[in-house]
Amino acid sequence: MKRYIDDARIGSTVQELVDEHGGESAVRARQGVTQVAAFWRETDGSADEFAAFCKAQFLSDPTKIEALLKRFEVNLESMSGNAVALVRTLREAVDLDRVEALPADLLFATLNPFDHLSDDVYQTRVAFVALLNFPVARDEAAGQRTRREWAAIRLTGAFAMRIPGEVRQQVTSAYARAEDYITNYNLHMGDLVAPDGRRPFPPGLVLLSHWGLRDHIKAMYSDAVKNLPDQRLIYQVMQRIVRQEIPAVVIDNPGVDWEPVQNLVSPRDAGGPVPMQNRENDVRFARLLDVFKAERRQDAFSPLFPSHIDRKFRFEREIPEAAVEGLLKDVLTSPIAKDVGRLITSRLGRTLEPFDIWYDGFKARSSFKVDDLDRKVMSRYPTLDAFQADIPGILGRLGFAADTARFLADHIVVDPARGSGHAMGAGMRTDSAHLRTRVPKGGMNYKGYNIALHELGHCVEQVLTLNRVDSTLMAGVPNTAFTEAFAFIFQERDLEVLGLGTRDATTKALAAVDAFWMSFEISGVGLLDMETWRWMYAHPDATPAQLREAVVAKAIEIWNAYYAPALGVKDSPVLAIYSHMISSGLYLPDYPIGHLIQFQIEKQIEGRNLATEMERMCVQGRLTPDRWMQGSVGGPLSAKPLIDAARAGVKILVNGR
Repeated sequence: MKRYIDDARIGSTVQELVDEHGGESAVRARQGVTQVAAFWRETDGSADEFAAFCKAQFLSDPTKIEALLKRFEVNLESMSGNAVALVRTLREAVDLDRVEALPADLLFATLNPFDHLSDDVYQTRVAFVALLNFPVARDEAAGQRTRREWAAIRLTGAFAMRIPGEVRQQVTSAYARAEDYITNYNLHMGDLVAPDGRRPFPPGLVLLSHWGLRDHIKAMYSDAVKNLPDQRLIYQVMQRIVRQEIPAVVIDNPGVDWEPVQNLVSPRDAGGPVPMQNRENDVRFARLLDVFKAERRQDAFSPLFPSHIDRKFRFEREIPEAAVEGLLKDVLTSPIAKDVGRLITSRLGRTLEPFDIWYDGFKARSSFKVDDLDRKVMSRYPTLDAFQADIPGILGRLGFAADTARFLADHIVVDPARGSGHAMGAGMRTDSAHLRTRVPKGGMNYKGYNIALHELGHCVEQVLTLNRVDSTLMAGVPNTAFTEAFAFIFQERDLEVLGLGTRDATTKALAAVDAFWMSFEISGVGLLDMETWRWMYAHPDATPAQLREAVVAKAIEIWNAYYAPALGVKDSPVLAIYSHMISSGLYLPDYPIGHLIQFQIEKQIEGRNLATEMERMCVQGRLTPDRWMQGSVGGPLSAKPLIDAARAGVKILVNGR
């Protein structure tokens, strides 16, 4: 989009400001006027009106500048906080399992009255006031900055894109429809039939794709020999989903039997199996294309970040795309992967299969029977309210002081999720973070508890980084990977919270190897997400079928390059099963980066109090990733500490020392 205000008018306007405010204001004046000109359109006013606005709104008195920064802090917290609270309310029937679903619920979920806020802050010229008086900066060139300088930079970052409301609404709608699709992608496992006619799963077991399917595979390593055929059956289900060969009739439908190996369906009144009819017909990839097309409409209005890829890496993550890819490949190409693969082979007593990328035997819980863990969790948390009531106790067992645990618990609300679970932070200090998790009839099971601990880690970070940071303009962490790191740290301690865990040399070795294997698995998934978005930008007119073929081909290509050497089996498309790829718009790279951050934080807190260290790190707020890591662990983000620890852990587990 061509700039409306030309260089000559920028220069004359700057000179007018210098004449009025003095030569010491020259640098600020040129920076501010140039920033305003970058976003000023003809509809905002003439060139004369542009100059008059700058003359009226430019401040040089330090006291008034600080007062303006505070005014923005207060008002943006109110706008952001109320936006979060309103959207949460509008989405409740879609996100929460409290009321019977209605057709109108999805329409409410796509309604976001704040989608037009970007228009409003420019039409009222509020955004221009910020751009005129405070710097836009996305790098470390200025060296060490003060907290006040960081707050000002985060302020102008809120106005770094001028996206029309109708375009934002299209984005909201695309994501809402994708999320609704994923939220309702349930498989009724009691209706799954093995090739030999067995029904290996109990009636009433409903698993959400991909989370439930993956986690059930993980849980079955508790008896790896007995459960191997059933793990293979779930893997067949995953392949049918990825390749879109799954019969549409079996999705979220308890009224039909399905044998996924031969892909035979048996409606209750059919009298026997019949060939698959009416496959899902690429709905999965149609939803992804809808998200891509909605995001792509924003590109023309985001000159500083002209693609969704650019916005995710340079604007949101503040880590260059190439740097993220480099970190993922550091993990994927590490020779230790083959060593871990051999160790898993030895433990299982068989050659590895593709689903062994989710091998769960390095976790401390692998020494417990799932049924025993379920009973213990159900007795402690028979209802959602029981989990809510025990949050202070959980936090106390993690090392939080009683007053801090109570403060955190008072700012966290637990809700019943329709999906697998998620955390939704507040946008203002008078609101609460919301923890969403599933609780089946009869009480929370171990799987739900494990997820709830993960979401609790998110919520604790969200409360600390909003309520105990020095300025709400700095609220949050550098990017999503950092909140994932804290969620992983809480999740890792689930057995300790239940009073079942210990930490000796062997358990630490197991934890290091497990962290590497999880990072190895999700790094390829993150890389696939990146490759998929690159492909969509290179093929903007692709059909859902073409996208399916491309994603499956790239999943197999990544598998063969990085996973086949470690697992000894080629041509698996299973990396493409992740639901985030469909509904979360290039989110998946945050998971492997989160694992790397988690491990570096774990090394930092070893021998120290988790709660004290977590709060110290969180109150830094939203610095850039490198600055945050330096302040938290004294070094840059790196895969090396995890790889080194995994190498040492393998030696301990193999040699017993």
